[in-house]
Amino acid sequence: MIPAHIIKKIKRVHIKSRRTVNSIMAGQYKSVFRGSGIEFEEVREYSPGDDVKTLDWKVSARLGKPFIKLYKEERESIVMLLIDMSASLKFGTQFGSKLERAAEVASVLAFNAIRNNDKVGVLFFTDQVEKYIPPKKGSSHIWRVIKEIFTFSPRGEKTDIALALDYLAKISKKRSFVFVLSDFLDTGYLQNLRTLGQKHEIIGVMIHDKGAYQLPVKGLVTFRDFETKRQIVFDAFSNQTQKKFSKIKLEAHKKTLGIFSKARSDLIELETGASVSDTLLRYFKLREKRIR
Repeated sequence: MIPAHIIKKIKRVHIKSRRTVNSIMAGQYKSVFRGSGIEFEEVREYSPGDDVKTLDWKVSARLGKPFIKLYKEERESIVMLLIDMSASLKFGTQFGSKLERAAEVASVLAFNAIRNNDKVGVLFFTDQVEKYIPPKKGSSHIWRVIKEIFTFSPRGEKTDIALALDYLAKISKKRSFVFVLSDFLDTGYLQNLRTLGQKHEIIGVMIHDKGAYQLPVKGLVTFRDFETKRQIVFDAFSNQTQKKFSKIKLEAHKKTLGIFSKARSDLIELETGASVSDTLLRYFKLREKRIR
């Protein structure tokens, strides 16, 4: 049985995301995430002026007169959400956990996709592949995705982004828009990002909390790593310690930006205190300008 406070969170994210998509983002997603390619629709008898390159020779030979193949633009796309369920996503200061923001991002993207008649699939990962939900359509599918984010209990606690990317590369045959929702507290996945990016379009969503970039103003502070369980005591009275701590955090942040830049993949930065709708809308508009 799902606790009442979790059900409340699921409903809040579900309602808020649906309203966002139906009002603020109406039509914006559709203009920048389009299906690619063409698919066969039917054959019809040849008419003067038709392109001879579209002749269906087998049907023409069988029926004794020329027929051509008709195609239609393939509009349906697949949106895959790779969601980091590692322990570090439980962290949050003033504005809730990073995982709650990930749930909201996933919900908004899923609502946009479903409204555009696209399919949405989900892959939960830690330092192992936790769960795969095949691409589907429908609002009930979105409800399931949000519910799973808040109720799923992962076996792993650490992060292995390379593993998740490799798994998707093996199971996903059709070109997809792949959103990786994570705080990216991991390294060694650049080549995997490049490999997957040869077939799919990858967009990272880096969720971070400002509180993780600086120590409290003063005092002895004990930090416990969510993933390794390691504890470290910092002397926040020391300005040198303060600066060194912030420098290490900012360098890790910059390294993630560099990885996506080298892989030629987009990276959306979302701070836990920022508006999910404003952040995504800003990205959609920038993307629209770029593809014009």
